[in-house]
Amino acid sequence: MIKKIVILSLLLFSAGVFLFSENTDLKNISFQSDQVEDELLSSLLNEMNHEELLGQVLMLGYMGEEASPVILEWISEHKIGGIKVFGWNANNLSVLADTIGIMQKAALATPLGIPLIVATDQEGGWVRHVKGATSITPGNMAIGASGLPYDAYQTGLYIGRELRSLGINMNFAPTVDVYLNPLADVVGPRAFSNNPVQTGTLGTAFFKGMDDAGVISTAKHFPGHGNADKDSHGTLPIINSDKEFLESNDLIPYKMMIQEGLPAIMAGHLAFPHITGNDIPATLNPVFLREILREEMGFEGLIITDDMVMQGAQRNRTLAQACEESLRAGSDLLLVSRTPREHEKIWDTLSKLIYEDEEFYQIVYQAAEHVLRTKVQYLKREDAVPYIPEYKTDRSTIPATGSKDFFFNQAARSTTLIRKNTIPLSENSSVLIAGMFSEFRYKGRDFFPDSKILRIPYSFDSKEKWEIVDSILEQADSYDSIIFSLSRYQDLRVLKELSSLADQVVILSSLTPIYLNDLPWIRDAVAVYGTGEESFTAGFAAIRGDFTPTGKLPIPIDMPIPLEE
Repeated sequence: MIKKIVILSLLLFSAGVFLFSENTDLKNISFQSDQVEDELLSSLLNEMNHEELLGQVLMLGYMGEEASPVILEWISEHKIGGIKVFGWNANNLSVLADTIGIMQKAALATPLGIPLIVATDQEGGWVRHVKGATSITPGNMAIGASGLPYDAYQTGLYIGRELRSLGINMNFAPTVDVYLNPLADVVGPRAFSNNPVQTGTLGTAFFKGMDDAGVISTAKHFPGHGNADKDSHGTLPIINSDKEFLESNDLIPYKMMIQEGLPAIMAGHLAFPHITGNDIPATLNPVFLREILREEMGFEGLIITDDMVMQGAQRNRTLAQACEESLRAGSDLLLVSRTPREHEKIWDTLSKLIYEDEEFYQIVYQAAEHVLRTKVQYLKREDAVPYIPEYKTDRSTIPATGSKDFFFNQAARSTTLIRKNTIPLSENSSVLIAGMFSEFRYKGRDFFPDSKILRIPYSFDSKEKWEIVDSILEQADSYDSIIFSLSRYQDLRVLKELSSLADQVVILSSLTPIYLNDLPWIRDAVAVYGTGEESFTAGFAAIRGDFTPTGKLPIPIDMPIPLEE
């Protein structure tokens, strides 16, 4: 009897050792495991519980410049999939690099060691969330004006290299909205042009450049923000395009880029009632995300939402409800900027659902699989963006080597001569230089030493507008020419009152030149598309006749802009 008990005990012990060994092997699975893509994905997903899966579909913003205990807890406890770097996080590049390194270390210290997707908006030109010493580029519309895929590729490459240095491995760029509506001012110079094929060509080149820097590109704002007349940050734009129009315009860049292996797409908070039969935004609408993007267009990559805090997503619903609807509609990664209190409400709602609703669990599982596949494909590459930013030890990586010369030459290639009467102006001309941007004013003085500067305020009411107008009219006789910076409606309001000075006013347009539509009396106009030193240098050089501009207008100047006082 004793002999049987000993034998049975040995068998049980052996079985226990075997089971322990098997369990240990499973627990040793991590993101860094040396497995092929599909095997690693399967292993990770099999090890993840409901809440770990849910964490992967969340990309959260954080408050302040440093990694607070709150965001570190979200990374360590909830194991969120990503972090979004906003402008308020990026005032100091050294602090930003340290913060990203700390957050990645927290993610890598979790049992499965799954790193974070760290994203930002560094489109170039107008939108540049990470400032400091990073490159100020002429922007997408400048690339459209030169028309060169080389310019798009190099822009993506240089921006990608700078983000890589900071540990940022995803960029919400390029913007491939087709600039169809002159009132789409939230898009404006962020678009390449009004030509969908050119937009697709340049968008592809841009993403290939970032890809070669190891950064994940995210084309936006699907299905297209370029025909909207409202800003989805503050409201839900209702776009009356039908399916045929959308297929022939807005969707073409996405189709082209998907064929080239585009890894991620950001959906916009945009409603198309003539296509869906309702005003549910694309971010929450399975017609766009599942039927059109997945089934019809064959996109297999990552679908990210625009910030769910934006009003375009929350119309008649809470933030938590909007997040649930978006996942059910087909989104993979929910971008939620702030605040921690709202993050908790979202988590409470979704974590309850994932246990109670099997269908919702399967939806989250599939979304997490898309997130993890993107991470495996990009963050395990030989040239993957380092988890610990290079900028911590090498500050020479920003701005990227060679970027300054490239972006100046690109600004010059894109400079466009729109109207010509009295230009070029002599260097010795007596000039009044009027504009909002300090770079414009002081660069103008460099080119025309015998000049006076008039600062145009950022904002002004009707009374203040007339004070500006009267000041210019009173001084006009003292100058040969008036070089005016035109970049926004406020500038247009002033210029509408200066038609009596048609022989003197020279426009240096920056950002979008669309405002010239409402100024047919302007006889001299040069367009640049950025607001940095390189762009204004190129623009003034063209006005002075230092070179002949070769850029082509990327949008037509033939549609008047409604002007409201």
